Amino acid sequence: MTKNDCFFFGKITKTHGLKGELTVKLDVANPDDFKDLRYLLIEEKGNLIPYFIDYQKISGDKMFVQLQDVKKMEQAVVFLGKAVFLPNEMLPELDEDEFYYKEIVGFKLVDVAKGEIGEISDVLEYPTQAVIQVMKDGKEILIPIHDDIIQKVDKKAKTLTVKAPEGLIDMYLNM
Repeated sequence: MTKNDCFFFGKITKTHGLKGELTVKLDVANPDDFKDLRYLLIEEKGNLIPYFIDYQKISGDKMFVQLQDVKKMEQAVVFLGKAVFLPNEMLPELDEDEFYYKEIVGFKLVDVAKGEIGEISDVLEYPTQAVIQVMKDGKEILIPIHDDIIQKVDKKAKTLTVKAPEGLIDMYLNM
């Protein structure tokens, strides 16, 4: 299984207790959607390795987990700082007007005033704002992801319709 088949679930931040338990800082909107996992995919040297779970408990945005065959602190410390992934099929189903960022990459971006802008090449997550990246005529256009801007998501047609703030698209194209 490759990273393209998976989503980032969190990062192992520290050990917990004396019996090799680990603390995973979760990077998901609703951690309780993942309270009955059987395994985690932990990144090691660029590969995703499955580890089966003996025990897990979720508290807020943290998961305390005991991996099978990891029963001592010395065994657990080798996992510190490692990224944790889960297969895309474990993502909870969203409403029709909601989307995961990686889901819209490749969608056609349409502005209500300017028409078709281009294909979404990426979603960039900055500390204060996520933005849609589109390349048009060799120029990068960044559109903020915000409820006031996103007008419609058509997953079947792979189209995202936005109402970009006035002058934003022209600003990028005229640079």
